[in-house]
Amino acid sequence: MGYRNLQECVVDLERHGKLVRITAPLDPHLEIGALQRRVYQAGGPALLFTNGAGCRFPLLGNLFGTLERTRFIFRDTLDDIRRLVELKLNPFALLKNPLDLVKAPFAAYHLLPVTTSKAPLLECSTNLSTLPQLVSWPGDGGAFLTLPQVYSESPAHPGFARSNLGMYRIQISGNSYQSDRQAGLHYQIHRGIGAHHAEAIERGDLLRVSIFLGGAPAMTVAAVMPLPEGMPELSFAGLLAGHRIPMTKIAGHLPVSSEADFCISGVIHPSGTLPEGPFGDHLGYYSLVHEFPYIEIDRVYHRRDAIFPFTTVGRPPQEDTSFGAFIHELTGPLIPAVVTGVREVHAVDAAGVHPLLLAIASERYVPYAPVRRPQELLTVANAILGQGQLSLAKYLLIAAHEDAPSLHTHDMAAFLGHVLERADWRSCLHFQTATTIDTLDYSGTALNEGSKVVIAAAGPVLRQLATEPPAGLELPAEFGPTAVCLAGILAIQGPPSRQGRGECDPLLEEFCSFYARRQQFDGFPLIVVCDDSQFTAATMNNFLWVTFTRSNPATDLYGIHPETHGRHWGCRGPLVIDARIKPFHAPPLVDDPAVERKIEALAAPGAPLHGMF
Repeated sequence: MGYRNLQECVVDLERHGKLVRITAPLDPHLEIGALQRRVYQAGGPALLFTNGAGCRFPLLGNLFGTLERTRFIFRDTLDDIRRLVELKLNPFALLKNPLDLVKAPFAAYHLLPVTTSKAPLLECSTNLSTLPQLVSWPGDGGAFLTLPQVYSESPAHPGFARSNLGMYRIQISGNSYQSDRQAGLHYQIHRGIGAHHAEAIERGDLLRVSIFLGGAPAMTVAAVMPLPEGMPELSFAGLLAGHRIPMTKIAGHLPVSSEADFCISGVIHPSGTLPEGPFGDHLGYYSLVHEFPYIEIDRVYHRRDAIFPFTTVGRPPQEDTSFGAFIHELTGPLIPAVVTGVREVHAVDAAGVHPLLLAIASERYVPYAPVRRPQELLTVANAILGQGQLSLAKYLLIAAHEDAPSLHTHDMAAFLGHVLERADWRSCLHFQTATTIDTLDYSGTALNEGSKVVIAAAGPVLRQLATEPPAGLELPAEFGPTAVCLAGILAIQGPPSRQGRGECDPLLEEFCSFYARRQQFDGFPLIVVCDDSQFTAATMNNFLWVTFTRSNPATDLYGIHPETHGRHWGCRGPLVIDARIKPFHAPPLVDDPAVERKIEALAAPGAPLHGMF
């Protein structure tokens, strides 16, 4: 049986040596987040902060900091979920392995929440200002809840069946919010609460929400699950928890998660907004101040033994990386059942998830053709870009399974090499030049607006990839030095960008023209122009982060020997991606040096945090 609340989880993790209590006095303003990030990077334990400065409640961080610990937390139910997934994929498995699947119907019973009058959550009440005022990055605009579970119901069809539980950023102080009365609600596009909010606006109703913190760990994971619209996250939470989620009804309010540690109850006005942000986010940059809905707060409830859960997001990998890996384990086998022809899909965490998506699919449209070329791949790519949050992908690289049956998307170097060996830039680039992109991506033309490109590669190898810069390579003035990122990928340092939003850079056009009659980049079909070539090429993660978070396909893709046929653009020479930071980009996250020095001093030999990282 899974944990029913956070208290059971903490006790069990501590008993198994997977949680450490931090008694050293640390400030929730920057210091606690800085330590949590350090411990995460070291693969360390969950952290229970019992002496946060000015904090009435203990804080729990790094709970899901390793994939191994996340599996441990849900060890009692993972087999049941795998059985249900298998049954979904292959109903005949029930006939082949009836004993192995006999528990599946019992697990499905946990899909329905249970109504109970007993609710530890309702024992006490407080206000927003008494919650830990957690600030993760120096430029954050106030204190934020970083692991909230925002519960809403359809105004037109209230009740559990059409409910939504999502993890949306909640700002509880700063900007122009009235203290203890208002909180910012930042939800990105393509999120379930948006449908409920749209219904409320159409009806002229207030949208009531309840924001849970803590409770069964399954509730936190369920809030970030990319479930199909119409499937309640509470159902998945029950399945993952191994028990029906207890909910308590309150007259005039939404039901509350009975075992949660905190609940903030309030209403969203139909069309009111207030400035929200900035906030250091999971692409590794600040999301800036924008108008977002806000919540008028009614009540703040908490358990007597409440624990305040938190995480820190920033340039990946961070703790939410473990979320993504765990979710992929659970849902990855279902993707081929949703999109016909797809074999694998990998949203690349190191690139910020939505900026880069890799896929392998079948290419069977004309199997008798002497040379394979992308056809079914394009159909599959369009289907992928029509699926939930996958639709936010900015770069989609897709390869044919038949060309390399042993290829996998999680072997990044092999996959990128496979695509670059086969890429014909005259035909394999397919753009959407004005569309929606991730709310947190500032490389586009406006908030939520930018472009996408599908790079589809199939057929024989066209070139051998080089691993050393071309001998005697000439570079235009202001460009250089160079560094090899991966086989076939060359980083070239360029001058600072001066281009405007939505514009191409004439300097990059001149860079490409410079090679019209000069030595070509033999073996390098992809050139990345960046601010620091040595940094970009130093690690795979650096290359992925720089290249795909700092470029907008419609304005930042160039080509040597470009060609346009009708409305189709391509190039005979290398593809060039301008991955420099542009003047309109959001600033990257940088740690506070004084805070880092304090954390390092506390971790010195003989100091209270020695051995934590």
